[in-house]
Amino acid sequence: MRRSMKSCVSDMIVNHSNTMLILIDIGAFGFRDFMEKYPDRVKNIGIFEDGIVGVSAGLALSGMIPTVYGITPFIVQRSLEQLKLDYIYQNVGGNFITTGAAYDFSKLGYSHYCPEDVETLKTLPGIEILIPGTPKQFEVLFRQCCMNGKLSYFRMVDHCNKTEVDIEYGRAAILKKGSKGTVIAFADVLDAAIAACSDLDVTLLYYTTAEPFDLGTLKDNIENNRIFLCEPFYQGTFMKDILPILSERRIAIDGVGIPRQVMRTYGTKQDKDRELGLTAQNIRYRLQQFLEREI
Repeated sequence: MRRSMKSCVSDMIVNHSNTMLILIDIGAFGFRDFMEKYPDRVKNIGIFEDGIVGVSAGLALSGMIPTVYGITPFIVQRSLEQLKLDYIYQNVGGNFITTGAAYDFSKLGYSHYCPEDVETLKTLPGIEILIPGTPKQFEVLFRQCCMNGKLSYFRMVDHCNKTEVDIEYGRAAILKKGSKGTVIAFADVLDAAIAACSDLDVTLLYYTTAEPFDLGTLKDNIENNRIFLCEPFYQGTFMKDILPILSERRIAIDGVGIPRQVMRTYGTKQDKDRELGLTAQNIRYRLQQFLEREI
């Protein structure tokens, strides 16, 4: 996905003189040729995330379109106040691209984990949150959103889906129709969700835009009054988005996601998935139990 990101951002810099790329150390080597060719518009400011958010907002207020690239927890958690005051309150747009979603940097420990990024950023009114699961999906979403004048957050993942799905900004994709329940897969958990329910009589929806949330497609595709969420971030991140449906009809909701607990163990991304239950085997087990439960 990083190669796709570099290609998209490079094209933006080359073709639009009012754009600027700000690096927070990470990415400096990959963009070294652009720093030499466009020294006034491609900058590595170093590890100074909260300050860089303010600097980039100032550039946006002056008419530039900034794109900031950094590591997820240091952009989302360390700089949240600046995103709120310097971007949302000032009503300016810019792009934030992060790497290290959830526990992609699993060997670096808790300081580099950020399963709360989507839920945290959903508290900012008007933000766009894009959660592609493949490099192609990143390209589609970035090219649609990068120049639209809004605050846009692009959540990159290191372990992409192998399944390619044609996607559209702001719309869920309907991958499968069934009658016993509706499964919702987000971002990079799609492959596991497909493997879990391929032979089950369920509808499968796939979301790559987290905000704004496509409630309409979900409303039209709730089967048997059951919704099962597969969330590769904190479990329950999308409960707020589903709440309007609960006031209209009786719905049973269950799912899998990252537990809200301190993660003290290390290992690979696959180790963490097994430990926390984000595998196809566990999703299938939980889903079958849910479909058999009386509501």
